[in-house]
Amino acid sequence: MQESPPVAIQNIKRSDAPGVDIRSTALFHRRSEYDVTNTVRVSSVDAVREAVEDLFDIACPGTSFDSLWMAFHDFRRLFRGQFEGYVGCDTLYHDQQHSLDVTLAMARLLAGYQQSCAVADRLGVERTVMGLVCALFHDSGYIRRTGERQRNGAELTSCHIARGAEFLSSYLPRIGLGASVAVARQIVHFTGYEIPFNDLELDDPRDSAVGHLLGTADMLAQMADRCYLEKCRDRLYGEFVLAGVAVEIKGPRERLVRYASGNDLLRKTPGFWDESARARLEQSFNRAYRYMEPLFNGQNPYMVAIERNLAYLRQLLEADRLDALRRRPPVFTVLPNPMKSVGALVSRHLANLDAPASSLTLN
Repeated sequence: MQESPPVAIQNIKRSDAPGVDIRSTALFHRRSEYDVTNTVRVSSVDAVREAVEDLFDIACPGTSFDSLWMAFHDFRRLFRGQFEGYVGCDTLYHDQQHSLDVTLAMARLLAGYQQSCAVADRLGVERTVMGLVCALFHDSGYIRRTGERQRNGAELTSCHIARGAEFLSSYLPRIGLGASVAVARQIVHFTGYEIPFNDLELDDPRDSAVGHLLGTADMLAQMADRCYLEKCRDRLYGEFVLAGVAVEIKGPRERLVRYASGNDLLRKTPGFWDESARARLEQSFNRAYRYMEPLFNGQNPYMVAIERNLAYLRQLLEADRLDALRRRPPVFTVLPNPMKSVGALVSRHLANLDAPASSLTLN
């Protein structure tokens, strides 16, 4: 007979997070492949392209969408393994849906920014297009080139942003944005930790603004994902294992265990938000998340969804019921059976570390 959950957790739902107003959003019945408004299927290249085109018309009215149309076309090819010299996306957390979700968030932030900022601070067409292309390809560095020795793109985590900058350097001239290469190479680093922000060389404040918007879009989209908690446990942890982030080899007999399991990663997620992510949004990115508000009647559905996810996680942690996370959202990679094949890689990697099974497990 199945044991009944403790009373403290029996009636907890993700819609019960305190202190958030969700009346203007569709969070109650949101689908796993859809954005925070439950209106755009962010697993679909076509659906996101159409939504971004509408938002681009707000940011840059009357401007041709041709360059961005081509960027979406090439994004599809790159992630599906149809782009010459690349094998396609095989990372479970940083999959096609994630990049499209970030691109939609970036388009919304750009539209809100252009509506709100002073005339002198407006970004202009080329800078706006560059920001959207950077959003589309910000995780292109995870995609392995043909013939590379890595077994999975997650093994490239520590250098994926620099690799993405290299991809943008060769790609932007193809769509008429060659003049933006130097800035794009810097801006894409706002999505990661490879280069301290103070070391980025951006002389024009408008370029820095695009970087702040891009870093914000990346953080908002992933943490507001309907299945963010499950994806952290079941996908991001595996990427951290393959990247050498979860367990770092310090010497022949020394291992630094940062995340002992997927559940351990979840236990540390509230701390990540309180000690790192929130500071990035508020300080490093200059509260750029506020540019969502002009599009949503003064509210920010992304921040609402993030707080909701974290409130639910804290309730589960308090009740010791992480097993209540049971969603199994689809994965959008080139792999025929992604969870099984990548899971096998992760298991072998952990076994090769020769770590005690009690301290290093998948769940």
